[in-house]
Amino acid sequence: MTDKPGYFGAYGGRFVPETLVGPLRALEAAYAEARKDARFKKTLSHELATFVGRPTPLTFAERLSKDLKIKLYLKREDLAHTGAHKINNTVGQALLALRMKKTRLLAETGAGQHGVATAAAAARYGLGCSVFMGTEDMRRQAPNVERMRLLGAELIPVDTGTKTLKDATSEALRVWSANLADSYYVLGSALGPHPYPAMVRDFQAIIGTEARQQILREAGRLPYEAVACVGGGSNAIGLFSAFIKDKAVRLTGVEAGGHGIKTGLHAARFSGGRPGVLHGTYTYLLQDQDGQVLNTHSVSAGLDYPAVGPEHAGLRALGRARYVSATDREALAAFKALCRFEGILPALESSHALAYVLRSRFPKNAVVLVNLSGRGDKDMGALS
Repeated sequence: MTDKPGYFGAYGGRFVPETLVGPLRALEAAYAEARKDARFKKTLSHELATFVGRPTPLTFAERLSKDLKIKLYLKREDLAHTGAHKINNTVGQALLALRMKKTRLLAETGAGQHGVATAAAAARYGLGCSVFMGTEDMRRQAPNVERMRLLGAELIPVDTGTKTLKDATSEALRVWSANLADSYYVLGSALGPHPYPAMVRDFQAIIGTEARQQILREAGRLPYEAVACVGGGSNAIGLFSAFIKDKAVRLTGVEAGGHGIKTGLHAARFSGGRPGVLHGTYTYLLQDQDGQVLNTHSVSAGLDYPAVGPEHAGLRALGRARYVSATDREALAAFKALCRFEGILPALESSHALAYVLRSRFPKNAVVLVNLSGRGDKDMGALS
């Protein structure tokens, strides 16, 4: 789908200040070299197995399947170390930082899962770690704040703008641009300037690679539909990547519908946005007629972001993937349903994907695959 380096059709690119052009080119070159290095690949595979806990299992949701008259399978990224898919990417990028002789990791975080995963990787490899987090997200994701601190990270509150992920990302990029000599920016999703979208997708592709093998073994066939929540879109592109060439498999991304699209209080870029540039990439984002980025809302901090990864914009333009939304209320109901029917506490982000499945009609006995991108311990405060 990439017409030229860094683009997915019309989307992607590298729209950054001159000070970041050189460092991003250096990162692109280092990653291209690492991908060819058998030792790097062997080390990454070893770490994914022994530190992250891969492969993660595929769970057949028996009771929900019976109720919905389908065969529902859950890819259990909630069982990866630190409780979400984010660790797949942070381990890969931390190893790349070591290769580039950097001594400190910088990261943004919304729900806190990427921050925790970055802090864990930094601790494992003896690197410094600074995590930028909006004060609103710190309030609603307090358990992850404490986890990051326990893992040795310096947590930097961001009290500007919406005090959420967008502003944390802006501040992380600003600090990185002033500390290029020793710092490595671990972008947490498949967005931002090239090479981050493709690099993050590659590190997350293990999700889809495993899931494809597992569902063929467990269900005996490919899924009718593969579903994942979409904030920036790393868990979704990680799942979708293995099925893009399987034209019979429907790919569905579920955005945060908040209080409903008509209210304007949501984070559904494909429902209420248009193409523009944010944080170094050209993609779909929520903006007003003057190009000013709009405030977003979601009960899940990890989906509360105004732009979507450019590869998702490209897949949508091709008609290969479709994108819908689920409201806060639907996500909360899906969270409780998975708890009570299957004994699994999903992250509120993942609950959006499940909400879409619960409200949809599928052919009888259709095999439906949902990526359970993280666990919901962090979200207990949102339920009260």
